[in-house]
Amino acid sequence: MRFLVDAQLPPALARWLFAAGHEAAHVGDVGLGDASDSSIWSYALAAGAVVISKDEDFAQRKALESGGPPIVWVRVPNTRKRELLAWFETMLPEILAALERGESLIEVI
Repeated sequence: MRFLVDAQLPPALARWLFAAGHEAAHVGDVGLGDASDSSIWSYALAAGAVVISKDEDFAQRKALESGGPPIVWVRVPNTRKRELLAWFETMLPEILAALERGESLIEVI
């Protein structure tokens, strides 16, 4: 699976996903650290990547548009990096299963 981690989440999440066997980059890794949501959306669509974001704007856009990249909308409160990565370790199998079922907007709490 290919993931693009948005700016509100740490680059360490992309590194963790990569270590777990996925293609993953943080927006800062691909020159999109200060990019608009539209630019990130277009990049992810062209790259075939799933956007992982805490930004509700991505979820709203996905709900209104039939196309575009899959979105994983992370709704956990701000937390330490270690706790976030532990949470992702627990949730990743469910996220992957939802993506494999063809779900394109996955809200994780």
